Amino acid sequence: MSPTEFRELMAKTTARIAGRPLDAALDAWLNAECGPTSETYLALKAACEAGVAAGWLCDREGGGIRYGRIFKPAEDLHGFSVDVVDMNDIAGPHHSHPNGEIDLIMPIEGEARFDGRPAGWCVYPPGSAHRPTVRQGRALVLYLLPEGRIDFTR
Repeated sequence: MSPTEFRELMAKTTARIAGRPLDAALDAWLNAECGPTSETYLALKAACEAGVAAGWLCDREGGGIRYGRIFKPAEDLHGFSVDVVDMNDIAGPHHSHPNGEIDLIMPIEGEARFDGRPAGWCVYPPGSAHRPTVRQGRALVLYLLPEGRIDFTR
């Protein structure tokens, strides 16, 4: 898996969600159609694990969290940016999502949960905020941000 192949995989994924409201209905649809046993989920998880192992994903570290924005918002990604974080029993910095946020939760060790959620998708609506937290193990979390918008709390 190369960054170019990963981008192509992300473009196919974002095409399926482009134009949909970021709400509970999208959360339910993603988990039904692209949940942890789906081909989409398994391909994304394998790609993220390969990218981390190769060193081009989560290539930065701060406060015990490995992270990195692999792609800025772009037309081929339907206006989404793509970030991946590697978290192990830790809470990240509080932030808000002006345009919402779509997260793919991929447990790696233990029974890792992200904001209390198991493997799968979590959709935060526009204007929401949280302190992203992984408990009960280690997880990779892929973030899709419309227009790349995220506001960290000072």
